[in-house]
Parts: sequence; C-alpha cells; structure tokens
Amino acid sequence: MSYMRGDLLTKTRKLVKGLAKPAPAWLKAMEQAPPVVFPRTDGKIKKIELPEDVYVKKFFRKHPDSLYHDAVKISGFAPPPARVFAWRVLELKEQGVNEDDAIAVADMEYGAEKKAKKQAYKELKQIARREGKAPPPNPYPSAIKEIQAEEKKYVKDRFYNPKVLEIVNKMKEDRQMFLQDRASASGDGQ
Repeated sequence: MSYMRGDLLTKTRKLVKGLAKPAPAWLKAMEQAPPVVFPRTDGKIKKIELPEDVYVKKFFRKHPDSLYHDAVKISGFAPPPARVFAWRVLELKEQGVNEDDAIAVADMEYGAEKKAKKQAYKELKQIARREGKAPPPNPYPSAIKEIQAEEKKYVKDRFYNPKVLEIVNKMKEDRQMFLQDRASASGDGQ
C-alpha cells in the first residue's frame, strides 16, 4: 500500500472501491469521524536558536581551549561556562550596558573565576603537603585528563590481561607467517 497516497482511511477506501479488499468493520465509523490530519512540514527542520547562542559562539572563538578544559557534565546541573558567560552578557545588556562592554565584563569575570579555582586548588595541595597527606584530586580537571583517567585501566590491561596477551601473541604469529609467506613468494618469483 506504500505506492498509494494518503492516510489509512484514503488507502482503505481505494482498495475497497477497487474490490481488492472487503470493507472492514471499522470503515463506516472512521468515515463518519475521520482522524485528525496534521499539516505536513516542508521537510526542513528548523534549527533551534537561543538568544545566548551568539555569545556562546563568541566565547568559544575567544577561548577555544575551553572546549577541552571546561568539561560539559551531561548528568550534572551546573551549566557550562560558555552558557554562564552568555547569560551574563545578556543580563548586562538588559541593564543598558553596551554589547562590547558587556562582553568585556563577562570575559573578565570568567577569567577571574577560573583563576580563583586554580588558586584554591593550589592552596589545597599546599595544605595537604604540609600535613603529609596525599594531595586531593583536582576538582577542576581538564576533560582530556578525565578521559585519560578513564582509559588508564584499559591501557594497563593490555600488558597484564592473559586474554589480551594471547590475542597479541596470535597477531604476532600471524604477522610472522605473513612475512614468511611473502618472503618465500618473492624468492620463488625470481
């Protein structure tokens, strides 16, 4: 029925009219109260744009390293720094501040906040060293370091896991066999 145009009611009517199908029991009821027809889209899905998106893009142009250092926590509730920056710019613009000045102020606040976080962690490490304890984990790690920490066990696993070692040895043997076959084939061809 995919070759016919229309909804289920229209398709069924055509099949019944063409004697290709007996009239189903629900056809009369559906003709009396047809289903709602929703307007079709033109096939283009409009991109959702928020008012702060312009400033988020400007933030990433100015701070491209922020993409990697300020991880976006999918399960967290804290918004990413780029959104906070954009919201602050919009807030300042609502108060009547010029756009360039608002961006400068929000940028200065972002820099100060980042510097304060680094300073606080530095002080925590110094306190831990004085007390003879291990330094606390960095509460503001870069996204790259977080990913590397997650992958660390898999990297170590390849050297000690017997199953992985078995696969590696098998691959080495296959490689050796391939090289021997190739060497013998080139020797025969001469």
